[in-house]
Amino acid sequence: MPMIMIETSVGAGAVNNNLVSGSAFEFSRGRNIVSLGIAQAATGCFATLQAGGDIIAEEFSPPILTRYPIIPDEMYFTDVMENGDRLVARVRNPTAGAIINRLAVQMSAIR
Repeated sequence: MPMIMIETSVGAGAVNNNLVSGSAFEFSRGRNIVSLGIAQAATGCFATLQAGGDIIAEEFSPPILTRYPIIPDEMYFTDVMENGDRLVARVRNPTAGAIINRLAVQMSAIR
């Protein structure tokens, strides 16, 4: 199953508008089931997950972990993406310090 794992530090008071920006996983190349797991290394960040026109989760606090989410146990979010849909994983950090965020994305083609 195709997958990508991303680790990004989001600076104090900053926003990363899309953790998967520029990745081969940003745009769906067909009909796919997408599963996502996201974690932050310390408390304070808020995440929004979107696939095409579907808002999967809005402004939630990801779990605090010092590792990537465990597959499949911590892949809490699943959606169907159509051809050309854009995957967006936005992270906002309103705190006074940088916080590491980890995202795991798996895609499975629907035939």
